[in-house]
Amino acid sequence: MGMKERIGEIHEAMVKELLGATSTQNLEDIRVRLLGKKGELTALLRGMGQLSPDERPKAGQMINEARAKLTEMLEKKAEEIKAREQAEALERETIDVTQPAQLPSLGGAHPINMVMDELIECFTGMGFEVLEGPEVELDHYNFELMNIPKNHPARDAQDTFYVDDNIVLRTHTSPMQARAMLTRKPPIRVICPGRVYRADEVDATHSPVFHQMEGLVIDKDVNMADLRGTLNAFAEKLYGKGITTRFRPSFFPFTEPSTEVDLTCSSCHGKGCRICKGTGWIEVLGGGMVNPKVLEMCGIDSSVYSGFAFGIGLERITMLRYGISDMRLLYEGDVRFLSQFRK
Repeated sequence: MGMKERIGEIHEAMVKELLGATSTQNLEDIRVRLLGKKGELTALLRGMGQLSPDERPKAGQMINEARAKLTEMLEKKAEEIKAREQAEALERETIDVTQPAQLPSLGGAHPINMVMDELIECFTGMGFEVLEGPEVELDHYNFELMNIPKNHPARDAQDTFYVDDNIVLRTHTSPMQARAMLTRKPPIRVICPGRVYRADEVDATHSPVFHQMEGLVIDKDVNMADLRGTLNAFAEKLYGKGITTRFRPSFFPFTEPSTEVDLTCSSCHGKGCRICKGTGWIEVLGGGMVNPKVLEMCGIDSSVYSGFAFGIGLERITMLRYGISDMRLLYEGDVRFLSQFRK
């Protein structure tokens, strides 16, 4: 077969392939097969050495003309396919601006944190300072300085998580009160929020991990009336006007006298309902006057200074605030439950 016939055959075959080409990749395959290092036209150029000197110029001219023509055809076809692919991409990626947007899901504050923030705002507004401390605490601060001796029931391993004989997971935030009295001089007015730990089984009203907020005031001439006035202000701030407190005698090692504090039921405002079991009152916290022995152990002269302390269980306050019947809902992380509190 002569050179002219071979070039014509290559041209005809390429035209057929170009008609069937549907993508940029198809064109690239055709180009490589025709013009690549091992392509058909490249092979013809390499075979020119077998021609006579008289035939070589004419054959070279024919191959170059065919190469230029076929390259032009490839480029033209490439432009057509590229334009079509761009049109298809634009149609495929068209955005319907009238379609409602799918907004990202935003989180919100946990109900316990919401109540804690409200309490912090309430007490800092009354001049209290916020203190935080370690959750892994020394026995000395957690028990000894709180007037809880070695033989006290609260030290039982059934109630307290022990790291070793001298280190515990704090059972209350009261150790921060001791730390404050040891490092500061009266007047002292602090609140201590944070996580605490007790060896309790998980149920609707108990958890081995929960939250407390302790309050402490040390100054001259502090008495139970100051404690009640402070707690009345807290109750009204959290539950609204008309909510007041009721003190009942109790016992805590670190306060003397001690009291259990009830609040007017925020659901019925004292009239009696199923939540308060018809009494009109709900028990929410404990407090009392700081035991003089605790003051003396912390280096404060109990003949000059007195003070009051109180402890609030944040889970209980939160459950009462939002009508939550099962404490476990606060810890399970169910978005359906938590989204109800999103502001």
